[in-house]
Amino acid sequence: MRYLKLITLIMLVVLTGSVAVEAADAGSIVSWGAIAFDSRELDANDFIDIAAGGKHTLVLKSDGSIIGWGANDYGQAIPPDGNDFIAIDAGGTHSLALKKDGSIIGWGSREPPLGNDFIAISAGSFHGLALKSDGSIVGWGYNYYGQATPPDGNDFVAISAGGYHSIALKKDGSIVSWGRDDYGLDEPPLGNDFIAISAGSIHGIALRKDGSIVGWGGSDYNKMTTPDGNDFIAISAGSGHNLALKKDGSITAWGSDSFRESTPPDGNDFVVISAGSNYSIALKSNGSIVGWGNNNYCQSKPPIGNDFIAVAAGGYTIWGARTAILYNNGIALKKDGSVVHWGDAGEPPSGNNFIAISARGGHNLTLKSDGSIIEGYAKYIPPDGNDFVAIAAGGYYDAHSLALKSDGSIVGWGDSYYGQATPPDGNDFIAISAGSCHSLALKSNGSIISWGNNDYGQSSPPEGNVYLSISAGYYHNLAIKSDGSIIGWGENHHGETTSPDGNDFVAISAGDSYSLALKSDGSIVGWGLDYASMATPPEGNDFIAIAAGHQQSLAIRKEPSEKTPED
Repeated sequence: MRYLKLITLIMLVVLTGSVAVEAADAGSIVSWGAIAFDSRELDANDFIDIAAGGKHTLVLKSDGSIIGWGANDYGQAIPPDGNDFIAIDAGGTHSLALKKDGSIIGWGSREPPLGNDFIAISAGSFHGLALKSDGSIVGWGYNYYGQATPPDGNDFVAISAGGYHSIALKKDGSIVSWGRDDYGLDEPPLGNDFIAISAGSIHGIALRKDGSIVGWGGSDYNKMTTPDGNDFIAISAGSGHNLALKKDGSITAWGSDSFRESTPPDGNDFVVISAGSNYSIALKSNGSIVGWGNNNYCQSKPPIGNDFIAVAAGGYTIWGARTAILYNNGIALKKDGSVVHWGDAGEPPSGNNFIAISARGGHNLTLKSDGSIIEGYAKYIPPDGNDFVAIAAGGYYDAHSLALKSDGSIVGWGDSYYGQATPPDGNDFIAISAGSCHSLALKSNGSIISWGNNDYGQSSPPEGNVYLSISAGYYHNLAIKSDGSIIGWGENHHGETTSPDGNDFVAISAGDSYSLALKSDGSIVGWGLDYASMATPPEGNDFIAIAAGHQQSLAIRKEPSEKTPED
């Protein structure tokens, strides 16, 4: 029994990229890097305003502070400290907040203008607008179509920045548009009975005094046939879909529905709506929020709660001639044995009988209490059986997986071009870890073996039998020695194998060109490639688990109520 418990503990440390924790140790999830969120902050009902952006979300709390989550490759999801904010807006890769003193704070890819005479803000895909107290408009940011060059005048009362165009509402109730002029964007509806406007990616919508909605621009994708009725009180245009709030507190949506972003939740207790890029957020009258639609960056449904015991992060990037598409997947195990998932690797399995998780590349693995395996990737089918005690998901574009059996032998499946899914014979293994195109195993005598791709020396482990745990990254590896120090090998283009000094490390996690380590005092150290600050962990010494992914880092922070007095 002691042997099986050891296997389970190592399984959590090595395979999920998280430190092993006893069942009583649970906490909230903190994410940083290309995806940022804190599961503690979201479990509240004191929100008063919301803003859905490209792939990140902002909420304004009743105390004047801001919380953000979602895509964070430009830092757009991490708002500044303070509690003197009165308005927020989220753009494509930037965010804005209006302070009580009339000044604007921006974070992400765009810097707002200076001054303290602003009364309204709007963040577009790559540009921003601000309305001044004298009724004039200021614009900044990307301006290829002239979208950041507003018209002259000081009779404007509302602004809205879209994809590559902008619209403004004048004091007389008429609408002005500028910027991109195709799709009919430069032809807003005539009339002077409008009371609200909202600019989408290539379309606009407006609310009339009589409660009806008018739309213009767009394409077949946007389906700009607005809903009938004159009982609407608020509107919001997203990338390809739209939301409208009715007098009775219910939500109507139309347009693209590829991620079910146009399928709003039932209910009539909504007070604020915001449509982002393929997802939506709504604020309820009790101060809580509801999200739906695309969730590849946790922008619509981040994990909420403080009962998580393990985390794992995967993901990969497909590079094109001009663009790069980032795929992320994360998974978390809750204290009740259920699994929470986010990103691009399908839906998590249902049930509350899971004991371990693992993520790498674009797929996830879950181990059930009966010893069987479920894989969240339709291309490969895990082996049958219920004698598995540990799992390891590997791969990059393709995927391979490993499983450790109760007899100490290893099984592999999936892509094996380099032989990474073909483990060696033997039944003296106690831990496994899968990298991009290589695999690692720890033997009961404390030695390490490796197989698969060896272009960077990642399959040439150090000699010796002094190792306690292992972690395979995409092209590099880490191991903790019996003296508590860390050794790394493999690719080191970004210093990812140049381990920190010290002998007080208790857990390691090798990601994509960067590394994380958990110290015995509960603090985290990071090194290697620091894109989007993924190798710069949060401060504190209350962490109990870590996971390094592609461009996303995760940690579990122990709840204060669970700390011992000496902590």
